[in-house]
Amino acid sequence: MGFTVPDTRSGAIRYPPARRDGFVETLHGVEVPDPYRWLEDAASPDTRAWVDAQNALTRSMLDGERRDGLVRKLGALYDYPRTTTLLKRGGRWFFTHNPGLLDQPVLYAQDGSAGDPYVILDPNRLSDDGTIALTAMMPSPDGTHIACALSVHGSDRQEIRVLEIGDGVCERTDRLDFVKFASIAWVRDGSGFYYLRFPAPGTVPREDEQYFGKIYFHHLGDPQAADPLVFEAAEKEVVPLVDVTADDRWAVITAQRGASDDSEIHLVDRRHPGQPRPILTGFDAAYAFIGAAGGRVYLRTTRGAPRGRIVSIDPDDPHAGFDEVVPQSDDRLSAAVIARGTLVGQYLHFASDELRLFGLDGSQRGSVRMPEFGTNLTLDAQPDDDEASFVFTSFTRPPSAWIVRMPEGSRPAGEVQPRAFEPRGLRLHAQEQQSSYVTRLVWYPSKDGTQVSMFLVHREDLHPDPETPVLLNGYGGFNISRTPQYDPGNFPFLETGGIFALAHLRGGGEYGEDWHRAGMLENKQNVFDDFIAAAEALIAQGRTGAGRIAIEGGSNGGLLVGAVMLQRPELFGAVICRVPVADMLRYHLFTVGRFWIPEYGCADDPAQFVYLLKYSPYHNIHEGVRYPPTLVMTADTDDRVDPGMAKKFAARLQAEGAGGPYLIRVEMKAGHGAGKPVSKVIQEEADILAFLRLSETLSVRTRP
Repeated sequence: MGFTVPDTRSGAIRYPPARRDGFVETLHGVEVPDPYRWLEDAASPDTRAWVDAQNALTRSMLDGERRDGLVRKLGALYDYPRTTTLLKRGGRWFFTHNPGLLDQPVLYAQDGSAGDPYVILDPNRLSDDGTIALTAMMPSPDGTHIACALSVHGSDRQEIRVLEIGDGVCERTDRLDFVKFASIAWVRDGSGFYYLRFPAPGTVPREDEQYFGKIYFHHLGDPQAADPLVFEAAEKEVVPLVDVTADDRWAVITAQRGASDDSEIHLVDRRHPGQPRPILTGFDAAYAFIGAAGGRVYLRTTRGAPRGRIVSIDPDDPHAGFDEVVPQSDDRLSAAVIARGTLVGQYLHFASDELRLFGLDGSQRGSVRMPEFGTNLTLDAQPDDDEASFVFTSFTRPPSAWIVRMPEGSRPAGEVQPRAFEPRGLRLHAQEQQSSYVTRLVWYPSKDGTQVSMFLVHREDLHPDPETPVLLNGYGGFNISRTPQYDPGNFPFLETGGIFALAHLRGGGEYGEDWHRAGMLENKQNVFDDFIAAAEALIAQGRTGAGRIAIEGGSNGGLLVGAVMLQRPELFGAVICRVPVADMLRYHLFTVGRFWIPEYGCADDPAQFVYLLKYSPYHNIHEGVRYPPTLVMTADTDDRVDPGMAKKFAARLQAEGAGGPYLIRVEMKAGHGAGKPVSKVIQEEADILAFLRLSETLSVRTRP
């Protein structure tokens, strides 16, 4: 499989007509045309008709016997067992598992290590089309109750339901609405929990319903209207998260500013109820609660340590400051938990997860042997338990659950071997594929000389040359690290001799906060330069050739590929642009866009407007330029990144681009991506692969 830019001289695509308005907005003295602003109104008859016509065109271009074969192939590839979460509370294990082709994973429990697993909640029974998803779950400390957050059609909005586990499983009457980014923290006796809630519709202006998150406490059995308010922030873009210490003394509130990691810590004294105490304020660094032990609260922070360190505070005397427990290392500290007097720190070593063990005094206690280059999807432990659990995956290993017992004694334990979590009667581990594929980490220089790393995955017997097709993926934003994960949709491409490449761009979190800040705000062009340099390096190394590289990215990654294809169109043979942030001048006006201002900036600011306009994908399409074939993908109920941006971007590409084809795919009854049914994922992946093959063979021009 390969991709080449189609010859525009033969054939033609007649795109559905899109009204081009003469609307021009003047911002800071600059006239900015916005001819397709009408597409922002998803409910208008004109927009609905345009979407229907675009989906019909896309189906006419992609459907056929070849795509049908891809659906069958992908159906077989997605039919594998995977476990995606594992928690232990009160001696009872809770885990989510999909044996193969279920639309949604099932929530199971198991009593002790030798019990039989039983179903707690099967979301597949909650809807006929598999679009109700379990998006979060938190058991009570004694394991007798579990709060489950459910989402419909991929929405960020959730409803919390409570299940009680005794001789059987029964659903309580407690149902909590207006939840988003679910944060749930039970009190020790299981009588209730703290949770994050947003305004009810109609109680604030519509544009503010996505903001003003607050922490409430819910007593089991009470109506939600009786839940007392515990914490609210002064700024509407601050999102508070909540934890409770294992001794039940403190509720720890981590108030994050927008989508950034910059945060504050507030404590609620559960023995002496009163107003939350501000402990660490100013949003000058990132803080994250780890746990409490020995009368001290342990936190992970970037304050004075851009790659992260562990500190502790005395909650009874917080103004005495914090003590450093585990200093910053050469690798990024991305997570940590406490298990039986041991700190388990998760570190990113060259964008691959490692677990290192420390005493509560910071002394080294050894490390955990990881299966290979890979990613821990979850890490969990309780301070009064001697086991920690994690879910591990890699490019060639499906997600699977592991348990590690803490070493005894105070001396370093060397390398600790975890054991697989294997409930009786369930096949949890799929046959691995390492024998057929290899993963390599390579480095290359960016435009300014910065060294950037990149994973390459391909068949073991592949000998790349300038004709080898490459699928290049990236993200580069919000301190998010792109690490190895299993994606069955890549294997049809890999099987036929392609290379999957994942670049670790500035703006991400792979190498700490300095790496992140080097790709945000006015430094965002560094992200695009890093991605362009990845393509140039693959060509210079003889692994592929110009026009043989397809690029793919979603959300902030959709912004990435949208900007890069416009800046260097000759480099790429195809573009998969998923749920993109495509209008950098107006993104903050929709859904949760204001959360992203600390990362991107805002066009209301004259200085930030200048650099946002310079790279905004929608605003940088130029008449007559031969851009590569592009598939823009969005969803009708995406309430994270407004789909109007993708629609405007596609309409302008179709009207002004001289290459193509330029198609848009608008998924129905789906959101930003989380909780998407497996059946929909298979159809989506089939369309991506069909489009890449279409781009290889089709010769078109965009206008008659």
